[in-house]
Amino acid sequence: MVALRGKDIDSFLARPDPARPIILLYGPDAGLVRERADALMASAVDDPDDPFSLVRLDGDELAAEPSRLVDEAMTVPLFGGRRAIRVKAGSRSFASGVETLANFDIRDCRIVIEAGELRPEAPLRKTCERAKNAVAIACYPDAGRDLARLIDEELRASDLKIAPDAHAALLSLLGGDRQASRNELRKVALYAHGAREIALEDVMAVVSDASDFKLDPIVDAAFAGQPAIVETEFAKAMVAGTYPGLAISAAQRQVAALHKAAFAMEAGASASSAAESGFPRLHFSRKAAVETALRNFSAARLIQVMEQLATAALDIRRQSSLAAVIAQRALMSIAVNARRRG
Repeated sequence: MVALRGKDIDSFLARPDPARPIILLYGPDAGLVRERADALMASAVDDPDDPFSLVRLDGDELAAEPSRLVDEAMTVPLFGGRRAIRVKAGSRSFASGVETLANFDIRDCRIVIEAGELRPEAPLRKTCERAKNAVAIACYPDAGRDLARLIDEELRASDLKIAPDAHAALLSLLGGDRQASRNELRKVALYAHGAREIALEDVMAVVSDASDFKLDPIVDAAFAGQPAIVETEFAKAMVAGTYPGLAISAAQRQVAALHKAAFAMEAGASASSAAESGFPRLHFSRKAAVETALRNFSAARLIQVMEQLATAALDIRRQSSLAAVIAQRALMSIAVNARRRG
């Protein structure tokens, strides 16, 4: 069985084994799957834009004619040179074509298959793990050391240092999708261009609050008990390209501020003054929604919401392909249950 893990993955990607030209990339981090596939394609052919050198196949179409994979892999380029095949797996299985190809001596051709999350018993994964000329590489969301390394790598390329608290904030905000994480880090680097060090304020200005105009209405509506508005505003944010994990991060900041305000309210403060204690820079347009949220949630119930959001954030890291579904479900749950007492 050849299913690479940890450092073996980095070693293989740096110097792919010619004896294993069939490479399956699968997992919940779609951005990481794409990034690794791009790298493997770039090192497999001289010109990735040349359709004679790089063939792109759709997995669902291939499922109707699995033998086409063998035909393409064994085709000798008219003008010589290396060749590559990039397959985007869908819902239909073409494992039989890979199984047949595993019995051939493949030369000067790399086959990279991109797939989503696959169970151990999935035919495509089982076939690639068992084949002598194939390898399966899992692509999971960055966390811990991998995420820290990604942050350092991107900022080093921009010749920037980062303050410890800013680094910690990035660790909490990124990691659901490799491509989304890189995009956010490059935005931070561009924002801090000309500075020697990235501060926490830079991170919060770019990553956390870059989409505030899209996220504030969502979280305000969720805690105010307005599920219809949550659904509408969340859809707008997704169309605008906002990463779903940022909506959960915004909700986590909101619940932390609400919890502080709830303590003040339980100590006898009015909803208005309690809101000011939890949200010292609260814009007047949001004040009514925050006061409604404080009437909806006790400090004890807000602790439960914190746990709910923490679970959603973790689930998004583990299943980035379902990030939007997980985030919307968590926010809608808060909105639906907001007016529940007790």
